[in-house]
Amino acid sequence: MPSIARRRALAAGASALLLPSVARAQAWPSGPVTLVVGYAAGGGSDINARELAQILSPLIGQQAIVDNKGGAAGSLGVRTVASAKPDGQTLFYAVGTNVVINPHVQKGMIDTIAALAPICQTTSYQYVLAVNPKVPANTAAELVALAKKEPDKLTFSSSGVGGNNHLAGALFAQATGIQITHVPYKGTGPALADVIAGQITMNFSSLPPAVGQIKAGNLKALAVTGEKRVSALPDVPTLKEQGIDVVVTGWHGLFAPAKTPAEVLDKVEAAVKQAMKDAKWEAALAKDGLEPPTDRSRAHFARFVADEHAFWGRKLKELKIEME
Repeated sequence: MPSIARRRALAAGASALLLPSVARAQAWPSGPVTLVVGYAAGGGSDINARELAQILSPLIGQQAIVDNKGGAAGSLGVRTVASAKPDGQTLFYAVGTNVVINPHVQKGMIDTIAALAPICQTTSYQYVLAVNPKVPANTAAELVALAKKEPDKLTFSSSGVGGNNHLAGALFAQATGIQITHVPYKGTGPALADVIAGQITMNFSSLPPAVGQIKAGNLKALAVTGEKRVSALPDVPTLKEQGIDVVVTGWHGLFAPAKTPAEVLDKVEAAVKQAMKDAKWEAALAKDGLEPPTDRSRAHFARFVADEHAFWGRKLKELKIEME
């Protein structure tokens, strides 16, 4: 018969066998953390996610890796994360449209509100109407005049059907009464590349991938889409300044798979908030023409996402936009 000491040791061992599964469920990170981006490399969300990953890696003691899952206007990224193990090791660095617009325009799209757990908003931003430098228009009004002179000849690219840059183009055409042909891509990077190459007339690009190309002379900026000008392009007027009543803004945010334990979400949220206080992050936002969110709490972000989802559900019915 085992001694008292032996029995205690066996009991302790048995208890230890029960603890790791619980401990592992709460531990984060347990290895490299993947930030899934729903677009090809080179777009605004890709650039911004990589900037965050560089700051986040030393804070969490593990490498933060960006994984591009371009396709279906970001929905491949949504599905990748939604089906991942809910342990906080695979996260979705989303463009807002992936979560609040795609479910309304894509047939068979999963319920993003049920499939993803909001963690925090990381940026807010607007778009820039950029054209190939050879396009004979230096203002939005001149572009509209050109489109009316040559109906259906002008084209605009986007990162995919239902993305904010697609919606910006649709709203621009609706507000000005012009006809322009939409050409969807798998990300802003390739969509802009064809504008630079002269294959596409224009793009309503997020700022990070466009600002450098504009300053280098590879793209010509005609307008920005917010209520006010952006510091990264101070000489570029808004559409509203030019008499076109169109305002389109976007945001980036971080999500985990649904059913990720609250304790893990707390740890991810705390780490990302710490990263967003870093001077390098603030410098990256300024360089890219992005702005920090007004509230970074998980509870606020969850309410914001739900409200955005409901708003765009109504708006998209008006625009009659569906997956092509």
